Amino acid sequence: MLKIILLYVCTISIAFAHGPGGDHGHEDAPAAPTQPGASPRVEASSESFELVGQLNKDELSILIDRFDTNEPVLDAKLELESEGLKATAKFHGDHGDYAIDDKAFLNALAKPGKHALVFTLTTANESDLLDGVLAIAADAHTDNDLHFPWAWAGAGLLAALCALALAAKIRRPKTAMGK
Repeated sequence: MLKIILLYVCTISIAFAHGPGGDHGHEDAPAAPTQPGASPRVEASSESFELVGQLNKDELSILIDRFDTNEPVLDAKLELESEGLKATAKFHGDHGDYAIDDKAFLNALAKPGKHALVFTLTTANESDLLDGVLAIAADAHTDNDLHFPWAWAGAGLLAALCALALAAKIRRPKTAMGK
């Protein structure tokens, strides 16, 4: 019986931690910056194409599609220029992405700051330039890593107190009427 009560109290306290419709109360908040530890990303688009790139430890991985149809652009030629450096991306047919693994280029992109990127895309019938910015945080360990999750701790404490109160009420010996 106590397990059922604890489950019920936990469910209610979690439900109160969310707002109406299951939101987390962040709808009016501005979009959060990239989460600490997440790989930096770059987005770029033109009238014909759009791309998303993700900087990983050993490569810059890039996905490209047509702007109007979201059809992936496969087996094209992709060149990237940033801060005087140039690199050509290799197409990975098994993943459908393009990758730049030039160490000097990746080391330059990994430095803190904003890096302007110019992508030159050439397909069989078209050629296009796409501009994007890759932002690298100055410190990988931001203050967000140090904040204690007070809301969750408070909800857990509330659930524990409610469970203890209910358990005490259930276990209290019943007294005889009129005594």
